[in-house]
Amino acid sequence: MSTILITGTSGFIGKALAISLSKKHKIIGFSRKNPNIDGIENLQGEFSNLEDLRKLNKFNINNVVHLAAVTGGCSERDGILVNVEGTRQLMRYLIDRGCKKFVMASSIAAVGMQSIEFRPLQVPIADEHPCFDRDGYGFSKFLMEEVTKYYQRQNPDIDVINLRLAAICPDNNPAELVGITPIKQWALGGLSMMMLSDAVKVFSLAVENPYKNGVRIMNATAPLAWSNEPTADILRNWWGDDVDLFYYENPTNKYASAYDTRMIIKELGFIAETTCKYLEKARK
Repeated sequence: MSTILITGTSGFIGKALAISLSKKHKIIGFSRKNPNIDGIENLQGEFSNLEDLRKLNKFNINNVVHLAAVTGGCSERDGILVNVEGTRQLMRYLIDRGCKKFVMASSIAAVGMQSIEFRPLQVPIADEHPCFDRDGYGFSKFLMEEVTKYYQRQNPDIDVINLRLAAICPDNNPAELVGITPIKQWALGGLSMMMLSDAVKVFSLAVENPYKNGVRIMNATAPLAWSNEPTADILRNWWGDDVDLFYYENPTNKYASAYDTRMIIKELGFIAETTCKYLEKARK
C-alpha cells in the first residue's frame, strides 16, 4: 500500500478522489478546510506556505496528486501567486524530501480558451497546444506546467503527469448540453464537460500509472463533445472560417471533442466512459 498526498481534499474533486483512493492506498490530505473524511488523515494549511508544508515532515511521500488551486475567474495576481509560485514551493519541498511522482491538475484553459477571441491552431486541440491566454487563469496553469518541466530538468528521475482537466459536473446533476448559441466566455469549457466519476478515474489512473521519468501533458477530457448538435456546427457558429473543421466531416467524428484525447488513451488507458454513456443516451 503506497502513501499518496492529495492537495485540495476539501474540494469537489479532491474529496471524491481521496475517498476512492483510500480503498487501496494510505491517503494524506492537505487542504485549507477539513473535509471530514473517515479514515484519512488531513492536515490543514496553504500549500504555498513552507511552514504549513512542514506539517508533512513526518510522512514518507512518494506520490502526490496536486488539485489545490485558485480556479477560473481568479485575478492574474492570485493565479500567479497560488498556481505558479505555490506549486513551485510545493514541488521544491517534496522533491527535496524524495518524492518521485507528481500528478498535477492543469486545465483545458491553459490554451486560453476562456476568451471569445481564442482561436486554436487546429482542432482537435493538441495536448501541448501553446498558451494564447489573455485573462490570467489559463496563463497561470500553463506556467505551472512550465514549473514542472523546470524541476524535471533539474531532477531527471521524477515522473510528472500534467492533466489538462475538463470542466467537471456532478454525475447526478449534469449540466445542460450545449447547442448552437452565440459564443461567450468559457464557451469551449461548456462544450468539454466531464462527469465527476470520470475525473476521479483519470487521476487514479495517473497516480497508479507505472513510474516513467519525464513530463507528460495530456488533455483529460471525454472523447465526445458535451453537445446536442454536431461539433462542427457549434464551432463554425463560434469561429466561422477561422479554424479548419475538416476533421469533423468524417461521420465517425460528428460529435467528437474539441480536444484531442488520443494521448491519454494511449498513456493511461483512460476513456471517460460514464460521460460518454450519458451523452450517447441524451442524444437519442
